[in-house]
Amino acid sequence: MTQLTPQPGIMDIALYQGGAAHVKGVSNVVKLSSNENPFGPSPRAVQAMQEAAANMHRYPSSDHGALRQAIGEVHGLEPEQIICGAGSDEIIAFLCQAYAGPGDEVLYTEHGFAMYRISALAAGATPVEVKERERVTDVDALLAGCTARTRLVFIANPNNPTGTMISEAEVARLADGLPDGALLVLDGAYAEYVEGFDAGAALIRSRDNVFMTRTFSKIYGLGGARIGWGYGPKEIINVLNRVRGPFNVSSTALAGAEASVRDTDYVDHCRAENAKWRAWLANALAELGVPSDVSSTNFILARFTSRAEAEACDLYLQAQGLIVRGVAGYNLPTALRITIGDEDSCRRVAAAVKAFKEGQA
Repeated sequence: MTQLTPQPGIMDIALYQGGAAHVKGVSNVVKLSSNENPFGPSPRAVQAMQEAAANMHRYPSSDHGALRQAIGEVHGLEPEQIICGAGSDEIIAFLCQAYAGPGDEVLYTEHGFAMYRISALAAGATPVEVKERERVTDVDALLAGCTARTRLVFIANPNNPTGTMISEAEVARLADGLPDGALLVLDGAYAEYVEGFDAGAALIRSRDNVFMTRTFSKIYGLGGARIGWGYGPKEIINVLNRVRGPFNVSSTALAGAEASVRDTDYVDHCRAENAKWRAWLANALAELGVPSDVSSTNFILARFTSRAEAEACDLYLQAQGLIVRGVAGYNLPTALRITIGDEDSCRRVAAAVKAFKEGQA
């Protein structure tokens, strides 16, 4: 039998581990491990998807025109500069497939989203990890890490799993300092949690080396529908559409996303509730000796005194039916990433951490 050999780099990819949803022997768990919206999707999105389901025997739109138009109207963007994908993960994969290959380098920060490295390896490119400064993207370090082989530079702003972000001026300085032939990709998965933030749209209008990705999985609550989008120069959109499958996004996902992006009142409500309970939980944990950086997302990165303490607290929370995310795989072994849930969830987390700390004393 002929032995098939995968392309170089494929076997260097560790299988992705999503946030846990179950604890053996524990019922009625609260999942706070995947940064999901505790309020779910907009009721308008649910209705739109239910109506679209009746026509699932029909192929979806191949140009995603209605959704691109809606995104453009709500965010003040040009629809022809928008591409839609099965989550922003797929847009990231398109970028690596189209612009990076053997001999090329893809930069990302040490606490950056795992898919940057995975997609680079899948394309045959070399992933390059660059240090952050106290869990914040370091522009100087990224610029120093660039070479003539650099093709893509990924940063999430705000970042996951740290929750921190850098200013527009710093992002502009990064874009302006990149070598010729390199593209800066701004991952805006959590952009909607920052009121008035354009996630880099203004920079894209004035430059040809900046691109942004966005998702409907976070504040819009459509993680299960798998839909995201990207925005950038027309030339790049033209390239990405050549590798995109013609029916890569389902008709139900398109309908739900269009209803979601137009329901701005619901987004405002989710943002306000998240900000309220994010501040409450961060303060409650800080009073217990568990600090976190100021977060601009829908989670906080709770820092413990050691890896052993973080892991012990994680196990204790699981026993209480509270599932959070250990982030040792993101080079943060002494921390736990905790999604901001509703009021009851936040109060349960604070009470459980308090009981854990008291049990240690």
